Amino acid sequence: MELTIDESILKSYGLNNQSIKIQQIGSGHINRTYLLTQTAGEQKKYVLQEINTHVFSNPEAVANNIKQIADFLAHNFPNYLFPAPLATNKGDTMVVHQGAFWRLSRFVDNTIALDTLTAPQQAYQAAKQFGKLSKLLNDFDSSKLEAAIVGFHDLVLRFDQFQTALAKSSPILREQAEKEIETALGFKSILTEYQSLKDSLPDRVMHHDTKINNVLLAQNTYEGVCVIDLDTLMPGKFISDLGDMMRTYLCEFSENEIDLSKITIRKDYFAAMIEGYLSEMGDMLTTSEKNAILFSGKYIIYMQALRFLADFLNGSIYYPISYPLQNLDRTKNQFKLLIELVKNEDELILIIEKNLAQ
Repeated sequence: MELTIDESILKSYGLNNQSIKIQQIGSGHINRTYLLTQTAGEQKKYVLQEINTHVFSNPEAVANNIKQIADFLAHNFPNYLFPAPLATNKGDTMVVHQGAFWRLSRFVDNTIALDTLTAPQQAYQAAKQFGKLSKLLNDFDSSKLEAAIVGFHDLVLRFDQFQTALAKSSPILREQAEKEIETALGFKSILTEYQSLKDSLPDRVMHHDTKINNVLLAQNTYEGVCVIDLDTLMPGKFISDLGDMMRTYLCEFSENEIDLSKITIRKDYFAAMIEGYLSEMGDMLTTSEKNAILFSGKYIIYMQALRFLADFLNGSIYYPISYPLQNLDRTKNQFKLLIELVKNEDELILIIEKNLAQ
C-alpha cells in the first residue's frame, strides 16, 4: 500500500504527494518518522516526523528548545551540522494538523544510524559526537530551556515511583519480583550518592538519549557526522549522557536478552567510549564531574532497572511487552549489567584515569 501524508501538512513546506515518495523509517518507539524523496526536479530528501504528544506533552517547548540551540550554534559555530527542523512557509517550527504536531528536516545524505555497535571505533565516534555537542553548548545558558520530559532522569523521582508501585502492587507480582526488589533496595546507596553529588555537578544542555542510533555516522567510514533525535535536549547533568552511553554501548546485547550469562562489560568498548567523549569534553568537565565518570554508568543503569521493575509491579502499563514477564526479565538484565560494572570497577577506573591524564 502506497503511503500518503495529508496534503495540508506537505503544502506547509511547499511539497505535495504527487511529487514525493514516502517511506516509513527508523527503529525508534516514540515518534513516527518518514523519509520523503522528491521525484521531480532536484531529488532532495527530507525527514518528516509526527511528535508523540503522550511522551512530549508540550511539543511547543520541545520546538522552542531546539530552535534556541540551533540559533546559538548557527551564530557561534556556523560550520557545525545541527539537523534542526525547517521552518514552514509561514515561518513556524511545526505544523499542527487535527491536533497532531509535525515537523520536517533535511535528510543527511551518505550517513547511517546503527542499531547495534559492532566495533569499538563506532563507540569512540558516537561518544565523540555527543561530547562535541556538549562542548559547543558549554557557554549556552541551559536555564533558558524547558524540561522536555519533567523528571526524566531524576533518580529520586524514579525511586519514589518504584516504592509507590511496590506498595500498590499485587501480592503475586511482588512474589514474582521478590529477588529483584531485594536487589533494588540493596543498591540504594546509588540513590544516596546521587543525592549528595548532584548539586556539585553543573547544569548543562544534555541530550539525555545517547544510544547509538541517535548519532549519524558516515556510511563508508563510520566517522561521526552529527547527533540526531533532539527532542530531549534540555537542562541536565553530564552523567545523563555518559551514563546512557555506558548502559547501551558496553554490552553486546540489549535489555531484552534473557540469557544473563551474555550480559558482560566490553572493556575495549568502554575505553573507546571514554576516549571519544573526553577528546571533546575533557577540558570542559569540572573536578566533580571527572570524579563522577564511572558513577554515571551506575546511576543510569540503576535508574533504568528501577523503571522496568516499577512498570512490572504496576502491571506493565508503560513499556510495551510481548510476554507477561518481559519487564521483570529486563529488570534482571539491567541489574546483571550493573553488577558487572561494579565487579570491573577498579579496571574501568584505571581506563578513566589514563584518559584524563592525556
